[in-house]
Amino acid sequence: MRCVLKSPDSAADRSADAAADLADRTARSLRELAGGPISRLPQLLEAMAAIGADHDLHRSLARIAETAAALTGARYAAVGIRNKDGDGPTEDLITHGVAPSPEGPDSPPGHDVLSVPITFHGETFGALYVADRHDGESGEGPEEPAPPGGPGFTDADLHLVRVLATEAGIAMGNARMHAAARQRTRWIDGAASVTTALLAGPETRSTAGNALTVVAEKGRELAEAATGAVLLPHAEGGMEVVAISTELSDAVRTEAYRGRIPPESPVVHRIDAGLAVFADDFATDPRSISPLSRHYGPTMLLPLRSNGRVLGALALCRVPGDRPFSQTERTLGTQFAAQAALALVLADRHRDRERLAVYEDRDRIARDLHDLVIQRLFATGMLLESAQRKAVVPEVREGVGQAVDELDATIQEIRTAIIALQQGPSQAPPGLRTRILREAGAATEALGSRPSVQFTGPVEARVDDACGRELLTALRATLTAARPTRLEIVVDAAATLPDGRAAVRLTVAAPDTADGPTVWERPL
Repeated sequence: MRCVLKSPDSAADRSADAAADLADRTARSLRELAGGPISRLPQLLEAMAAIGADHDLHRSLARIAETAAALTGARYAAVGIRNKDGDGPTEDLITHGVAPSPEGPDSPPGHDVLSVPITFHGETFGALYVADRHDGESGEGPEEPAPPGGPGFTDADLHLVRVLATEAGIAMGNARMHAAARQRTRWIDGAASVTTALLAGPETRSTAGNALTVVAEKGRELAEAATGAVLLPHAEGGMEVVAISTELSDAVRTEAYRGRIPPESPVVHRIDAGLAVFADDFATDPRSISPLSRHYGPTMLLPLRSNGRVLGALALCRVPGDRPFSQTERTLGTQFAAQAALALVLADRHRDRERLAVYEDRDRIARDLHDLVIQRLFATGMLLESAQRKAVVPEVREGVGQAVDELDATIQEIRTAIIALQQGPSQAPPGLRTRILREAGAATEALGSRPSVQFTGPVEARVDDACGRELLTALRATLTAARPTRLEIVVDAAATLPDGRAAVRLTVAAPDTADGPTVWERPL
């Protein structure tokens, strides 16, 4: 039997070969690891720390683009930002490096592009792009398989760009949340300031017309619009601009103020139904048939609605070519209009209560004048008439008679004051007595003193509108022609013409001059 013995040198050789192979593979792994993403991790972490500490969004996104280009060996990187509504073209593009030439038949090879979407909480804000990678920048090891869309970029490059895109999404999401919070705060503060202005104290409170102007001005300021206007229903249908605040020219302001939207306009139909109207270009919108729309681009027409009733509309308009109103601005504008409508209703009721308090106070003063002052003067006049009859000396009798006449004239003046105190609100159609008193008051400056006015008989009941207009015309002409002096005006609704017919007589006398009285009369 033969035995074959193995050489100890042969086993040692095999062991040495295995050790060399392991060392070679370990060296290759280390070289690949050194040239892979781990070697770029410190630079990535440093960039992310700097980005997280920077509160300037544009600067942070520029740093992200620069870092993406450096880590992937790209000659060009960009962050494309979509508009806030997520539709339409890119709103902004932040770039780093030199953009490659457009792809075409004459373009050199290697102009690859790697694109990763920038998202935050499921919302896409844009995309991070790297392009035109050149060799020797992203690692020294062998090339890894390239991801789809970029034959020159590796899977490691894709992972790094995704990390940076995530960081960009966080930065953009936080920035937009902060901007939205600031915007909501501005609109809330604006609505509160409108309410405060409309319900301010008596020394600063505006009239109803000024209240509408406050709403238009604040709405324009908050919406960053060129024009803010309040429209109310017109008596003949449609809507009319009753208050306006604009940065445009005086010619546009003059044309818009008291301008009308016709009743057949679809815009009016939507407002009447309590629905808002939004347009990116009001000048070309088919729903707008008013000539006023040619001055405006992006527009919001918001109903002023309270308790289910549409009071009017708030128009917020930007110039043509300006950015459209975002969905957030539309929502905040609608809420502001509802708050402004409520404030207008409350302010109007507050003014009504104040007017009622004034009228009640006037009624009390009128009653006191009638029940106390006039009665006392009348009693004093009766005592003087009794003394006049008993007087023996002619001079005394004449002096007492003059005193009685002065008391009668004073009683008439007080009655005129009582009538003035009982005048209704300025919005109500004034009666003939009120219009006569207004004409007398208007002539005070030209005459140097307020004319005295006396009424005899039931003026309001007996004088019709046509006769009243003729009387006012005659009074106005007489006051205009009068010289500066003291005048006495007497309106007698119980007068009688020479033929016996009932008539109204207007007498205007100047007792301090030698001129005779001016008399106008008409049959009733």
